Amino acid sequence: MQTVSDYFGCNVFDDRVMKANLTADVYRSLRKTIDEGAKLDIGVANAVASAMKDWAVANGATHYTHWFQPLTGITAEKHDSFISPSPDGGVIMEFSGKELIKGEPDASSFPSGGLRATFEARGYTAWDPTSYAFIKGKTLCIPTAFCSYGGEALDKKTPLLRSMEALNRQAMRILKLFGNNDVKCVRTSVGPEQEYFLVDRAMYEKRKDLVFTGRTLFGAKPPKGQEMDDHYFGVIKPRVAAYMEELNEELWKLGILAKTEHNEVAPAQHELAPIYSTTNIAADHNQLTMEIMQKVALKHGLVCLLHEKPFAGVNGSGKHNNWSIATDTGVNLLSPGETPFENAQFLLFLCAVIQAVDDYQDLLRISVATAGNDHRLGANEAPPAVVSIFLGEELTAILEAIEKDAPYSGTKKTTMKLGVDVLPKFPRDTTDRNRTSPFAFTGNKFEFRMLGSSNSISCANIMLNTSVAESLKIYADTLEQAKDFKSALHDLIRKTIKDHKRILFNGNGYDDAWIKEAVEVRGLLNYRTTPDCIPHLLDEKNVKMLTSHGVFTEKELHSRFEITLENYCKTVTIEANTMADMARRQILPAIEKYVSSLASSAAAKKSVCPEAACGYESGLINKLSGLADGISMKTSDLESAIVHVQDEENVEKESYAIRDILIPCMNELRALVDEAERLTSEEYWPYPSYGELLFGVK
Repeated sequence: MQTVSDYFGCNVFDDRVMKANLTADVYRSLRKTIDEGAKLDIGVANAVASAMKDWAVANGATHYTHWFQPLTGITAEKHDSFISPSPDGGVIMEFSGKELIKGEPDASSFPSGGLRATFEARGYTAWDPTSYAFIKGKTLCIPTAFCSYGGEALDKKTPLLRSMEALNRQAMRILKLFGNNDVKCVRTSVGPEQEYFLVDRAMYEKRKDLVFTGRTLFGAKPPKGQEMDDHYFGVIKPRVAAYMEELNEELWKLGILAKTEHNEVAPAQHELAPIYSTTNIAADHNQLTMEIMQKVALKHGLVCLLHEKPFAGVNGSGKHNNWSIATDTGVNLLSPGETPFENAQFLLFLCAVIQAVDDYQDLLRISVATAGNDHRLGANEAPPAVVSIFLGEELTAILEAIEKDAPYSGTKKTTMKLGVDVLPKFPRDTTDRNRTSPFAFTGNKFEFRMLGSSNSISCANIMLNTSVAESLKIYADTLEQAKDFKSALHDLIRKTIKDHKRILFNGNGYDDAWIKEAVEVRGLLNYRTTPDCIPHLLDEKNVKMLTSHGVFTEKELHSRFEITLENYCKTVTIEANTMADMARRQILPAIEKYVSSLASSAAAKKSVCPEAACGYESGLINKLSGLADGISMKTSDLESAIVHVQDEENVEKESYAIRDILIPCMNELRALVDEAERLTSEEYWPYPSYGELLFGVK
């Protein structure tokens, strides 16, 4: 019987395959490129390409593609076969180093936010050798970056790689100050937990809203939702278990470290969590995970919903971004150490994160902003839109002692002063977790919990990496000039804690009192919607910081501003058009048929017994007729609002009009339709109910 270890990574051109198929010299040169960023020699590229092609063809591949992540939020690929004509009229299988390193897809139809004119079609893909190539179906997929003819980044991978390099540069400066001369690089690692819903495919296809938008735009609350908490960690249903089993197999074949699976809180909701990977590889793997989740679901007669809020009234789906920093020597820089000096280093990196989150809370909020996530943030299922950090009581007490320059008596009753008295050996897991916190320290990593389930993790990690790099740069600039390193380090950590402690909060993030305190007392930001936060991407402090580290150019930032708001506007407008279409062509005709049936029943009752009372029928006819009139009127209002918002002169004003005019119209229409659904016989209602969708998979 074949075990997981027998087939794990069998579709990946990973280190094991490279060792077996490359000469020792070529392998060493490629590893130097991967590990240290050394320039790739064309001779090495040719040798790698030849070996990669031979391996892929031996495993059934006929085509190759440069697999990239444009600003659509999903992946893209253009397939080319390996065949080249031979003189005898046949074909040979070829693949060169030039084809491996560079591709040229049409760039004109991908979002560019003004970076490209429609007629400017040339774009380039460039191989990312740090992320292994893999086979999907019969195609060799080569992870790549995507840029325009002028060199502007048109994807999410390029800025992510830049942000990783920015953080590496500044972290190395700090580590040298602490005498870590054996460290060659610092990398961030991520483990993104992925939440999702599974619904029956036949039911899904009967709902236009799910098909066109990924979420239900109408739906009356079922008699039972998640009130009993009986789905969370409950026994996995056989059909779902079969899906999870095949999903794991497909992910493992691609070298994706799928680890944990369980039922989530809402009915029909589940979660998959992987083991940590280097950030750019984790981003690639998460994009693949979402794609494969959806493909495997179809094979089981299911549909995997990755929308942040597919159903009103039950929990939506997020993606917890577990983020950490480590050296190539295996030291986690967010773990307390064994010596006072190691603990001082830990505290400095901890302070860098605290300062970064406080200084750039707007960028973190922007990085998770989508129309779908606006429905989720701030509900009693997800963090609020206000960014704060949870450290736990023990670590908070340590920081307070440092700030006050006072002795610290922890669980070991050890006196502590940074650089003077002996720092305690910090105990691990001395505090509970806080699921209401947007940004929680969980022992040796931070869990950024604001991402929506369909988000690319690249955006959040770009902002997180770069803002932490900025903090480290500030510290390195100071400490490199210090005459007394220990004293300067102590003063720096103490000052950072004092200046940025407003971002620390260990309490209930769902409490209205906290939101009031956060905004009115602490001065934290509360950007509730995408239109509220996206314009701040172009704030002077943000542009200066992101461009100074080479992560974005100013033009690239303007393009992201345009694209994000365009996506928001298009998403909500599609939802509004779908609502109007469903109301006109499905819901109103269904209500009319049921009212006609009720009228016929009342008439039949009267014809048999003229004295018979028809109060039930008459009352229901009156209620439904009134609701139908209201639905018709609100649909007209919605259609007018759609026209109005599309007449706005620019995308920013259009987004505000959608927030203030269109969405309220959508909510008003939904309220009437959901009430009508509760009163209409099931046999007349034109699409499956919430109860059927949420409890229909056995």
